[in-house]
Amino acid sequence: MDQPHAAHRYDSKLAEWAVLIGSMAGVLMQALDTTIANVALPYMEGSLSASRDQITWVLTSYIIAAAIMTAPVGWLAARFGKKNFLITAIAGFTFASMLCGAAQSLEQMVLFRIVQGMFGAALGPLSQAVMLDMYPAEKRGNVMAIWGMGVMLGPILGPTLGGILTDAYNWRWVFYINVPFGIAACAALWIFFKDTARDSSLRFDWFGFGALSVGLASLQLMLDRGTTKDWFSSTEIVVEAMISVIALYLFLVHMLTAKKPFLPRQVFRDRNLVSGLVLMFVMGFVLLASSALMSPYLQDLSGRSVTQTGFLMVPRGVGVMVAMMFAGRLAMKLDPRLVMTVGAACLLWSMWHMTAWTPDIDGLTISWVTFVQGIGMGLVFVPMNLVAFATLSPQLRTDGAGLSNLMRNIGSAVGVSLTSTVLASSIQTIHAQLTAHATPFNRALGVNAPSMMMNPQIPFGLANLNSLLEYRAQVQAYANDFLFMFWVSLPVFVIIWLMKRPVFARGETPKMEVVE
Repeated sequence: MDQPHAAHRYDSKLAEWAVLIGSMAGVLMQALDTTIANVALPYMEGSLSASRDQITWVLTSYIIAAAIMTAPVGWLAARFGKKNFLITAIAGFTFASMLCGAAQSLEQMVLFRIVQGMFGAALGPLSQAVMLDMYPAEKRGNVMAIWGMGVMLGPILGPTLGGILTDAYNWRWVFYINVPFGIAACAALWIFFKDTARDSSLRFDWFGFGALSVGLASLQLMLDRGTTKDWFSSTEIVVEAMISVIALYLFLVHMLTAKKPFLPRQVFRDRNLVSGLVLMFVMGFVLLASSALMSPYLQDLSGRSVTQTGFLMVPRGVGVMVAMMFAGRLAMKLDPRLVMTVGAACLLWSMWHMTAWTPDIDGLTISWVTFVQGIGMGLVFVPMNLVAFATLSPQLRTDGAGLSNLMRNIGSAVGVSLTSTVLASSIQTIHAQLTAHATPFNRALGVNAPSMMMNPQIPFGLANLNSLLEYRAQVQAYANDFLFMFWVSLPVFVIIWLMKRPVFARGETPKMEVVE
């Protein structure tokens, strides 16, 4: 006979909601910190004496650490118990946030961001596993909607909150803001959270973890530095690519042949979970890459301020929130694959519409297009998590959640790197194409004002002309990037319908042991 779900183990609604809010606070802080520092980077450059290329390590160091440490979350939770692990992760993340705010040099900031990413990696999968364990199958739609709001709204609202804090105070407050919420979350979980069973006999797979860590770190370094190093014409990039391929190959072979790898092979036998991992990769790709593109587009090309840019990114977050309010219920009553298909259609339509944007686009158009984009993300995200975990064994749920968050981190990192590469390459190509028309034989440059202000034979005319060509090249390059994300997202329709439709029958509850 199945044991009652974990929510039945709590004596009151207060304890149940305290655990729910405490775990949600952790995932919201972690999700916010993936993008909250984006708009503050120019201010950090002066304070930390860093160049534009160097300051990007504030972002990439966090992503690398989070991606690496996501993988062993399942093993650590089973070995030490979810309560101890979750409280330690939130406390470490909060302390690292305080250190980031107090950093006095770039070296210190990168080190503290690595520590922050290491602790923050566990917050997403642990909170998801805790919330799935707390409720039976028929109630998970609403619960996953709540969890999804934190995961999706964090990266979307991060630039908005970061811009407000930077304008009102200074960039250090984008990190200090985590401290009071982290302390409150630790207190709530320490008092009310009832721990799960732990297995002290488990041994850690150091070889598998080391191979995966080296592979992911090398891959991220290659993607992050490839644009500035001219990719495979650089010895550094070639070496990083070789290390990444060899390490990931060793990890794959080890996982398939070892007796007890830290990523159980059984999780990859679930078709819904594997399809969900691919969808999560695409969602991470689009979510963070689009956010990273929107901010410089609105500031550098449209001439909007940091605060204006932040507020123009709010409608997407509102769209996500609105969709998640009813996405879970729709997925429980209708075929969740149909709900995801509608969401994917909204997402792709918004990307297609953005390919026609120009810098003088009005705020109303930006708002309603990004709102539809948020609706699409919300309609995909909640049903995706429900379907992905519906057929997975409860014993493998934490491992599945860790893999899901790992794929989201990898998708985010790859998305930012690839879109940056496409953007830089498009700017160079389009600039060269436009320059071919800037010759003394072009009559448009030889009459009236252009003959003086844009004449390539005159130094200041050449500078003005080059500035105009660069601006036009950037406009077209951003359109190419939005089109690139459209094509990357297109295969999701096939992946969605490869998933099996789950049956959320009342009374089907996961087996779970609770330590009183």
